[in-house]
Amino acid sequence: MLNYHAMKILVIEDQPKVSSFIKKGLEEESYIVDVVNNGQDGIDYAINAPYDLILLDILLPIKDGFQVCQEIRGNNISTPILMLTAKDVVEDKIKGLNAGADDYLTKPFSFAELLARIRALLRRGTSITSHLIQIQNIELDTVKHQAKCNEKLIELTTKEYTLLEYFMRNPNIVLTRTMIAENVWGLNFDTETNIIDVYINRLRNKISQESPNKFIHTLRGRGYVLKEKTESV
Repeated sequence: MLNYHAMKILVIEDQPKVSSFIKKGLEEESYIVDVVNNGQDGIDYAINAPYDLILLDILLPIKDGFQVCQEIRGNNISTPILMLTAKDVVEDKIKGLNAGADDYLTKPFSFAELLARIRALLRRGTSITSHLIQIQNIELDTVKHQAKCNEKLIELTTKEYTLLEYFMRNPNIVLTRTMIAENVWGLNFDTETNIIDVYINRLRNKISQESPNKFIHTLRGRGYVLKEKTESV
């Protein structure tokens, strides 16, 4: 059984307005986003945590984007890198691609274009061909970000959808609170809060309106597990 996780993106950008704009937009699309504002921290994050994609600005404090890209690649990390440049200069684009970037985007850009580039790079880097995940009587459409139970649409918030997708990509695996926190809420989440329990209860309640089957099980002292085999409540 392959262990999948919610898509995580590292944004290395020193302009707060730009990074907050990107982070907010991507989180609304159910991505997990970490932001750092200098080149050295970007390298450290990229090396020490798994990401599905890196957004990398060229003009950064401490180390510029070219240096960051080279060092990431020098550590044998093949994560797709989308480089952001403030200048539409051919030489910069060539330099970025030569440093190991997979694509580039010139500022200012629309969020729709950024999202399209990100999705294209993520498709290029994954072997998953189907965008539908089916477990028991729940079907998840990872392109439309929709969930159905017995063919009926379940109305979910962005975070509820992300949580459900994480469970459905990891069936029969015990997911601890720490694992859920890091993959659904991000690295800086406070695991002492009860927000995870609140959201899991919300999911259970919404699914139970369409199905009597028990879907997400609590394992006391260990975490939670989504079982592929149907169990009645």
